[in-house]
Amino acid sequence: MSTPSDDPAAELAAAADRLERLESDPPVDPEDVDTVADAYESVARVLDRWEERATDWDDFEGYVEFRDDLSETMSSIPEDIPESEAFLEADGHVKTGGVSKSLTTDDFDAAREALAPAREYADYRDDLEDARSRYRTAYRQAERRRRELDERIEELQRVRRLGEADLDAPVERLREPIERYDEAVRAAFAEFRKEAPAREFLGFVRTAAGYPLVDFRAPPTELFEYVDREPAGDHTVPELLEYADYSKSKLEHYVEDASLLKRRVATNRTYLEDLSADPLCIGWPPPEVGRLRFRTEELLSVVDRFAGEETTRALRAVCSLARDDEYERLRESAVARAELTPEERERLRSGAVAEELESARDRRERLDEALEEHDPP
Repeated sequence: MSTPSDDPAAELAAAADRLERLESDPPVDPEDVDTVADAYESVARVLDRWEERATDWDDFEGYVEFRDDLSETMSSIPEDIPESEAFLEADGHVKTGGVSKSLTTDDFDAAREALAPAREYADYRDDLEDARSRYRTAYRQAERRRRELDERIEELQRVRRLGEADLDAPVERLREPIERYDEAVRAAFAEFRKEAPAREFLGFVRTAAGYPLVDFRAPPTELFEYVDREPAGDHTVPELLEYADYSKSKLEHYVEDASLLKRRVATNRTYLEDLSADPLCIGWPPPEVGRLRFRTEELLSVVDRFAGEETTRALRAVCSLARDDEYERLRESAVARAELTPEERERLRSGAVAEELESARDRRERLDEALEEHDPP
């Protein structure tokens, strides 16, 4: 496995240069490379396969099978192939004059040496394939490193922007109404989940999941159809989860079809247990003003389906924050306080962030130039 280079632009340039040299100045005729290389490798495989048996004085049958295999291989090679004499010479080195003479490892070594001119074609093809592979790898590593630098530059710009925020800004103007709403909607949702029939509760979740900025996952179809059509849907979700743990004999006292409840509820236990008010909360630090505006508008259409006036009033107060001219400035301060680590603050103070940002931009520019200069593999 190749390892990432410390200088992927230089690695790409070197790989491209090697490939260009091999392609522009081949040591053999490039049109004949595959023909000669294939022929050489087929003969070399026969030599390697049979050498041990063909050089065994007591294994005449092995010698005969070797000669048959080699003759068949040689007959498949075109007579007018470049370096044809090398193949004929190699064949001659591993052919005995009679039954009284056996082959030796020296004969096989001589045959391989005779094949040297043909081996150049195979070596060139191997070198070319290796160069192309290295070029592909270098190009992809350069692309990957550029993506990594893009991400790092974006992160450093974020840190620098947060470092410019007013950390003493009165963020309580945002925090207090948001926390008031989040607490209220969590309590209302918990009560709704606890008291409402599963049919009504999952119907709400299914409806809410249709709003793009309300991140509920719709109930699985079989589960929703079960609570919507069966009498068991009159029970609450906590009750259904409790029933799913009962034995069938005990469960038959509570629902008509114990097996069906277990199939529909027990198999969706994780989904039901994970349903929470999180998709209805604003959270801290708060979102950008545009997202806050659109999200609170959707939440107003959703929350009043189960929550009381106190909760919806708290949500309207949050909605009004998006009209506050100071919202973005206060939000930046809130984000900076919440997300900047002590290390990042120190690196901002010392200038290390600015230095790294400049270095990352320089390296990305070099990679941009390198990738523009060379064609994709």
